[in-house]
Amino acid sequence: MSDTLTKLTYQTFQQGKNYFGLAHKTLSTRLLNFISPVEQQTKPIPTEILPKLQQRLDNLLEIDWQDAERGVYPTSLLFDNPWQDFFQYYPVVCLDLFQMWERAKQKRYQDFPPNVETSAYPSYYVQNFHHQTDGYLSDLSANLYDLQVEILFGGTADPMRRRILAPLKEGLKFFADTPSQQLRILDVACGTGRTLKMIRAALPQASLFGTDLSPAYLRKANELLSQIPGELPQLLQANAEELPYLDNYFHAVTSVFLFHELPAGVRQRVIEQCYRVTKPGGVFIICDSIQMSDSPEMEPLMENFHEIYHEPYYKHYMTDDLVERLEKAGFENVKVQVHFMSKYLIAHKPV
Repeated sequence: MSDTLTKLTYQTFQQGKNYFGLAHKTLSTRLLNFISPVEQQTKPIPTEILPKLQQRLDNLLEIDWQDAERGVYPTSLLFDNPWQDFFQYYPVVCLDLFQMWERAKQKRYQDFPPNVETSAYPSYYVQNFHHQTDGYLSDLSANLYDLQVEILFGGTADPMRRRILAPLKEGLKFFADTPSQQLRILDVACGTGRTLKMIRAALPQASLFGTDLSPAYLRKANELLSQIPGELPQLLQANAEELPYLDNYFHAVTSVFLFHELPAGVRQRVIEQCYRVTKPGGVFIICDSIQMSDSPEMEPLMENFHEIYHEPYYKHYMTDDLVERLEKAGFENVKVQVHFMSKYLIAHKPV
């Protein structure tokens, strides 16, 4: 297949996912409002935001394609869609919508069945983030999560995750004399393992590690990552506030979509832990939501995200100075990028 045809196929594939996500959200919201009306507290979206949003999406897809073209990761990664999970779990996502809708209406933010053990976790974690059934503490939640996030972001969750790969490979150039097999990379709050799978595609020989608080999500990650040939990433259940690794152990550390779900003080402690376990000269990369400092024109969307989805720490996150937090921990040369609805902080530990 020619590069032009491959690019067109990719763009069509991504636009199709975007339209599907939009249609799902529109139709399901109308149906649920008809069955069980709720008074929305959201802000109207100014019409001038829509073309800006489309431009951001177009730019994301273009850089995603360009990174694959220049060999940051295989082109096949652009088409890596968990179709089996989609066909298996999309009906379950649809059936679960009414339960999530009622939970949101009744403001039941810590709604867990008796068989879900919650006492072993920090209180800030025991939440039905996004009004999600069982929070992050069941196999059902882990099975539905990736599909729910893809729908939420209109099929752009993976392209946004992939934006960490170019700065990751660039940061690892500092260790050019280290054999590839000896490079150690940690993904903090690895969830279902989607980010680790992408890192494995970009760096097939590196030693990969992942931590997460949820045993259910780690089981899902192990299921996903076991399908990949080569060394299996080492997964551990751990609180990011106290990473169970030696000082200066990792050549690189990543964290994707974690920090907006942490209270302010916990954000700082997690950053300090990431600093501790990163080698001098190593790189720490955060991927998370846009903020007011970089995307003030998107304020209505950020405010609506906070109102529609249960994100108890997002309001503070919107104006939090993550660069300052990184520098306070000791990182330097912090660079910021913005792609679509995510921002990226690339920080380096001094030598």
